Amino acid sequence: MTIPLLLIFGFGLMIGSFLNVCIARLPAGDSIVSPGSRCPSCRHPIRWFDNVPVLSYVWLGGRCRACRAPIGIRYPLVEVATGLLFLIQAWWLPPDPLLLGHHLLFTALLVVLFGTDYDVQRLPDVITLPGIAAGILLSVVTGPAPVAALLGALAGAGVLLLVRWAWKRATGVDGMGLGDVKMLAMIGAFLGWRQVGVVLFLASLAGAAIGIGLTVAKRRSLQTRLPFGAFLALAAYVASLWGDALLDWYLSLY
Repeated sequence: MTIPLLLIFGFGLMIGSFLNVCIARLPAGDSIVSPGSRCPSCRHPIRWFDNVPVLSYVWLGGRCRACRAPIGIRYPLVEVATGLLFLIQAWWLPPDPLLLGHHLLFTALLVVLFGTDYDVQRLPDVITLPGIAAGILLSVVTGPAPVAALLGALAGAGVLLLVRWAWKRATGVDGMGLGDVKMLAMIGAFLGWRQVGVVLFLASLAGAAIGIGLTVAKRRSLQTRLPFGAFLALAAYVASLWGDALLDWYLSLY
């Protein structure tokens, strides 16, 4: 069954609105259910007709109706980004609703982790740990094989724990948080063990390129920590679509 792409995009906009709540509240340990949406400045409840993804933001000029304080552009950006990411998944994947649902859930988790790591450099356990379980359970229905998902979780955690241990032994300081370890374990559970290396390579490449660029531009020092979870999220999304093709291409070189 083919699901209309416009419907997928609209669904992504609505999910993106909810993901904004998760990004704002989960790092602080706040409930994502209660209270309802409120203005970040005056805390006035936002009524349903002022909470329509993207359209309400444009209609209100990016300001709260009650206090007229500006509301960050991040909110519509997350909504549009989620819609587009969902749309690409639906366009690229075979017309299988279960497989699409698997990928959309994974994409939503990545959006939240990208947002929280970018904002406050935290990767909440409430996302990564249930995410590991979800990836393994869903593999029974949609793949990868349950063994591959389990090995992926173990490989994802194991490789970063090894890197973390080696760096601390060499320098005496922690160079990586355990949140990154749990996030890569979640990614491995969703994508399987074969993709762990692809994700780690792409994330490290992107992180190094951006880090060097910012250093050259004098926007940071070499000691400044970049949010590696954000790079893992981007790399995992790419791998969820083209990871097998990238891996096969690389192995064909040998």
